[in-house]
Amino acid sequence: MIKKVLTIAGSDCSGGAGIQADLKTMMAHKIYGMSVITALTAQNTTGVYGVVETSPEFVAQQIDYIFNDIRPDAVKIGMVSNGAIIEVIVEKLLEHKATNIVVDPVMISTSGSKLLSDGAIDVLVKKLLPIATVITPNIGEAEALAGFKVESQDDMIKAARLIYKMQKGGVLIKGGHLKNTANDLLYKDERCTWFNEIRIENLNTHGTGCTLSSAIACNLATGLDLEKSIEKAKIYLTGALRANADIGKGSGPLDHAYSMRFQIC
Repeated sequence: MIKKVLTIAGSDCSGGAGIQADLKTMMAHKIYGMSVITALTAQNTTGVYGVVETSPEFVAQQIDYIFNDIRPDAVKIGMVSNGAIIEVIVEKLLEHKATNIVVDPVMISTSGSKLLSDGAIDVLVKKLLPIATVITPNIGEAEALAGFKVESQDDMIKAARLIYKMQKGGVLIKGGHLKNTANDLLYKDERCTWFNEIRIENLNTHGTGCTLSSAIACNLATGLDLEKSIEKAKIYLTGALRANADIGKGSGPLDHAYSMRFQIC
């Protein structure tokens, strides 16, 4: 039976992040992917140059028609640029009793562009994070949520404990932006679990956060527990980075299909 995952996020016209990266990741996991678009962006590997938001009403309509026909086994939430959109997403996911919700609290793009308004952060913390099965902030996002600088693995633990109090699910802080490690920390039920992985020296990291959170959602959809879902997602992401696709003039995208190339004759 084909498993189904819904991504609720912004579109990346250059194909490396957002909805496009999510759907590519789902295809690589043999998952049927669906999408609710929260914003259109004009971007490429060098930056984000324009954003046109979807109306909250149309976001709600997209969610309704998906759940009324093809119920997702998991939901991944990425870029949501304002509080009104966040509120309608929460309302609809609760109404439809969605499960396996992975929230990637996208605040800043890989190229450094701000993607979430200041007013929306409060709504994200108070309404969206509490319904998540797991949230996946990177170091910068963890700093924004925790309110202090995260420069070491000890800081990651302190930040995770503080963020954990804001919601009921797990907190996965991605350590890829630290200098000497690419280890990620899952804090859940007041317990730390580290996911250790070698650092891949690759400047092409556009869409890594989108890809990891989507892979976690895919694994949850198949019935794996959270820890195993993260472990397998890390392996997939490492392979996509190691494939070293070199596309574009800036921080290029991953090779989402690397694991499929050897299966296609």
